[in-house]
Amino acid sequence: MPHFPDSIRLMPRLTQSTVQAGVVAAALATLPVVATPASAQDQAPAATAFRGAPAGFADLAEKQVDAVVFISTTQAAPQAGARGQETPEFPPGSPFEDFFREFRNRQRDQQPPQQQQRPTAALGSGFIIDAAGFVVTNGHVVSEADEISVTLHDGTKLPAKVVGVDTPTDIALLKVESRKPLTASSWGDSDKTRIGDWVVAIGNPFGLGGTVTAGILSARARDIQQGPYDDYLQTDASINRGNSGGPLYNMDGEVIGINTAIYSPTGGSVGIGFAIPATIAKPVVDQLRDHGQVRRGWLGVQVQRVTPDIADSLGMPDPKGALVTSVSPDSPAGKGGVRQGDIITSFNGKAIEQMRELPRVVAATEIGRKVPVDVLREGKPQTVDVTVGELEQQQQVAAAGSSGTPPATSQVESKKVLGLTLSPLTPGLREAFSINTDVDGIVVTEVGDASPGNDRGIEAGDVIVEAGQEPVKTPDELDKRIQAARTEGRKTVLMLVSRDGDLRYVPLPIEDKKG
Repeated sequence: MPHFPDSIRLMPRLTQSTVQAGVVAAALATLPVVATPASAQDQAPAATAFRGAPAGFADLAEKQVDAVVFISTTQAAPQAGARGQETPEFPPGSPFEDFFREFRNRQRDQQPPQQQQRPTAALGSGFIIDAAGFVVTNGHVVSEADEISVTLHDGTKLPAKVVGVDTPTDIALLKVESRKPLTASSWGDSDKTRIGDWVVAIGNPFGLGGTVTAGILSARARDIQQGPYDDYLQTDASINRGNSGGPLYNMDGEVIGINTAIYSPTGGSVGIGFAIPATIAKPVVDQLRDHGQVRRGWLGVQVQRVTPDIADSLGMPDPKGALVTSVSPDSPAGKGGVRQGDIITSFNGKAIEQMRELPRVVAATEIGRKVPVDVLREGKPQTVDVTVGELEQQQQVAAAGSSGTPPATSQVESKKVLGLTLSPLTPGLREAFSINTDVDGIVVTEVGDASPGNDRGIEAGDVIVEAGQEPVKTPDELDKRIQAARTEGRKTVLMLVSRDGDLRYVPLPIEDKKG
């Protein structure tokens, strides 16, 4: 499960206990009626304030409610011995075998009934996107489920099987078989829905099926840190636990989003909900239906955001694009001529304003297609051609960090620059900080508490590989790069830093000439 900020909450697995305890009475408040002066009634802005507001949502709800389904899942209780309580295995006939069997049985019999493991049940929402029985929902609604049931609006309950799940976008496609015709919704164009347009959500909040709520599209392109393809729609239509996987409609009755998460410190609706845009969801659903999985384009680079400090250190007028921190040599980018330090400003004719736009654009590009990539290299625009590869599902293995105390540096040429104590890489320092032999540069052996490097997260053991997009091998070379940047009127110098083999660019302030 991806990590979310504490205030961002998924809406999956609404347990039955939550349903029973979640129905509360709401007090009605009487609001005072304020008379409007005649002069104010004659003003044009007041007369046109609600222009375009619908007379109601009844027609839309009546047509679409049959396409919305309620999803219930069950997960078998964990087997005895789960959660680290496994008993050891012994050869047949061993005297310990009978002992541990009796021990397990005694534990089970003594356990209070309320604490015994029972199957868990959860509820969510979904919608029929194809009358052949294809149902769209969230991946987290059906994850780890042993049985899945889909209940139609008329109460018909159908068993469902998973056609495919796409974890990066949290989209799942189910299939049901029905003897009677099914009502299906159709996709709309979420890109054409404007901020302020009316939207309607239908779903199963708190197990209260067939619930219709309305609001407006509050914002778009929200990044809630779920994954590399975040581009959520934001709405103030009431969305609560159990709405996950349900549709978000425009006023034409077209699905423009899949309700997925809410912003809530308490777990209840506070008027900020997030939906996966139809422009992202539709291609994913189509691939799940046709292939059972999703194929995505692959470039083969690691990138980071261009901050104002980085833009200043590179002489860029605006902080735009995606800064390439590393390129895999055998990747499409490596073969196409993309280099470390390039700033990708456009991919296949689509401008890259922010770094997070690049993974989404690349992933949506046809595999095997040759596309132009515009980059800013050493301050000059260039274009390279890249043939898009296929992104493979690979497990990410985090490199274990290492710590150690560096040896005495009295015999090592060291120098303090901007509060950083720097030394050339020696075999002893490589061993002390576990620095790979393929990393070249100067190693940070000490960071001053009041130094700009400390403020930017520089740590002892980091290796400065480049400064001003030029390799550095000694502290003196770094000092020269800093002096050159000051002469050019720069406020920062861009350094490429290696930590545990991972590269990142750090704009280091150089305004303080003491160091």
